[in-house]
Amino acid sequence: MKILMVLTSHDELGNTGRKTGFWLEELAAPYFVFKDAGTEIVLASPKGGQPPLEPESNEPAFQTDVTRRFEADAAANAQLASTVRLDSVKQEDYDSVFYPGGHGPMWDLIEDKNSIKLLEAFVAAGKTFAAVCHSSGALRRVKTPDGKLFVEGKTVTGFTNGEEEAVGLTKVMPFLVEDELMNIGATFSKVKNWGVHTVSDGQLITGQNPASSGPAAKLLLERLGKPTH
Repeated sequence: MKILMVLTSHDELGNTGRKTGFWLEELAAPYFVFKDAGTEIVLASPKGGQPPLEPESNEPAFQTDVTRRFEADAAANAQLASTVRLDSVKQEDYDSVFYPGGHGPMWDLIEDKNSIKLLEAFVAAGKTFAAVCHSSGALRRVKTPDGKLFVEGKTVTGFTNGEEEAVGLTKVMPFLVEDELMNIGATFSKVKNWGVHTVSDGQLITGQNPASSGPAAKLLLERLGKPTH
């Protein structure tokens, strides 16, 4: 089994002068869920090469056993340093795709034509896939083969308005994931800030926040018929 993981290439946090990128736990936790289940993993990003890490996500307060495991894994770091370009990947080559979050995707993956096209190809192929945290926002332009918005009528989760407020970035974001998904016709499901929450609806699995990324990956493997231990 082969799973594609799509990371952001964007490193500017709006006009704050601060850096952003992908959130380490949201890559590391699913990465090892897939790896430990014997799955082949390919990492991709819009620009290819080393994607930017959201600096805060590797501060002591946010480190976990799994982020430390990733940091210590030479093969994982080599793979991260040489992500393939998003425009070079084809849906046909993968059983599924997983989108980790971080604030970076809000600026590039959301509007990236290659990302939208890729997700639409997974939708059309009837394959199950997952997005967590801010990357749930990357679903906003994705359409079904008959032209309607993919998330319309679906139950989804993602980084909540409350969580965005808690990190003080409500005004910095191009839009709020929770508001936007509801605006385009999805039912937004959530639990308390930072609680673990995953939602499965049809082909789509979504996770609310960093702590939900590993559980979302496990749920995805179960749905793909490859149970985790």
